[in-house]
Amino acid sequence: MFTLKRKEQFEQEIKKSRFSASAGPVTTEEEARGFIAACSQRDAGHNCWAIRIGDLYRSSDDGEPGGTAGRPILQAIDGQKLDRVALVVSRWFGGVLLGAGGLVRAYGGTAAACLHAAERQPIIRFAALAVTCAFADEARIRSGLGAFPAASAETNGFTPQGVQLQIKVPCEQLDDVVGMITDASRGQAKIQKSPG
Repeated sequence: MFTLKRKEQFEQEIKKSRFSASAGPVTTEEEARGFIAACSQRDAGHNCWAIRIGDLYRSSDDGEPGGTAGRPILQAIDGQKLDRVALVVSRWFGGVLLGAGGLVRAYGGTAAACLHAAERQPIIRFAALAVTCAFADEARIRSGLGAFPAASAETNGFTPQGVQLQIKVPCEQLDDVVGMITDASRGQAKIQKSPG
């Protein structure tokens, strides 16, 4: 899955109506609603939008006939396999009625064109490990993590026997990191997967 690197804008005219799209990366519904509010044009007749954040999705036709704006915008996001994205398409009516099919194509097409122009970045999903190890093994584990540039470790506390580490690692590297920790501690470290 991918998200957008930064905000992107796109504008086009269709049968005298002006359509302006703004898309951007978001991580929460609250952030998405803030993005929508900031990008909605006050003088536009309609500010239709969609958001996709994992399993959460929302859309609005903002007064356009039901299903002719929000849903096509959401389909543009999903069709390009994007996640953590909010997209607003504003419309200024130009005097020519587009009909339901025309609205679907206009909103969906404007959204898709905006997303095509946007620079993307992969979404890296992380897993968290709670590791308890001897003091002597900590340096070896931290050194071994150097082979995994996206991984990070923080000291979470101490016990009489050693140190507790909180390690974040990309999900696709989880097995390799667990293997490295096991090897570095000669099988003595206690490793638990914890909520990321």
